[in-house]
Amino acid sequence: MSNMLGPSRVVKIDLTTDATARLDDDPEGGAAMIQAIDRAAKVLELLQGARHLGITDLALALGLPPSTVHGIVKSLREHGLVAKERGGQRYMLGPTLLRLSNVYLDTLDVRARAMRWTRELARRTNLPVRLGAPHFHEVLVIHHDLRPDDSQQMLETGVAIPAHASAMGKVLLAHDLGFQRTAFERPLHSLTGDTITDVARLLLDLPAIAERGSASETDEAVLGESSVAAPVADASNDIVAAVAVVMPTSHGPASDALLNALRETARNISRELGATSWPPRVAPADD
Repeated sequence: MSNMLGPSRVVKIDLTTDATARLDDDPEGGAAMIQAIDRAAKVLELLQGARHLGITDLALALGLPPSTVHGIVKSLREHGLVAKERGGQRYMLGPTLLRLSNVYLDTLDVRARAMRWTRELARRTNLPVRLGAPHFHEVLVIHHDLRPDDSQQMLETGVAIPAHASAMGKVLLAHDLGFQRTAFERPLHSLTGDTITDVARLLLDLPAIAERGSASETDEAVLGESSVAAPVADASNDIVAAVAVVMPTSHGPASDALLNALRETARNISRELGATSWPPRVAPADD
């Protein structure tokens, strides 16, 4: 079999100014963490979205000497993970991340099995549909069907939304106590004046969401935008994703017909994944 990547070669990735990467103890799990990779990941996190930052900005954010940060950024640039502004001295995320993210999405069984159902839901409702999965304390949009018309729209695949400010997030929080613990371990921030940041208030709403198998939000993430979401379960009858219909707030609240179509879509995707019951069970934190 031919090697499509070309001749074999050893690539040395020097992400620190030290001769060897140091191992730090993880205070939470006691596991060793490779300092170089940890620092590189933090650089990428700082550059997420449309952020363009210089070496000084990154050094201040990381609490590291500029020379150390320059070495990390240089190595990331060589692998296309970071790119430099044309004619400038600031850095942004690089094109290799796009390729890697597409590879990751292609490996997700829930996304592959959901796409025909979400496409049909978008057609039936004439509204955009999102499929989201938990990602640390946020919800990562792993698939997005645009509203089926000729209007100008932005594809949102890859966008991360704070769990507490989205209908998808509330569904995931209601059915997964482990995700709930992760999402609530840090202060919740407001995205709009309607964002709920009171953990106690959110916790009161979650049992009812789990019981009815749907959640909603109005103007909590984006002003003028509302959404309703339902859970997607896997063969273990555990939640793995949430599917949502997004609408202008002026068109709300969601009609019974829309909610029924949403729940039907979530059940169909769950059935494709091997679930034997729906809504999914509430998974304990130690699962």
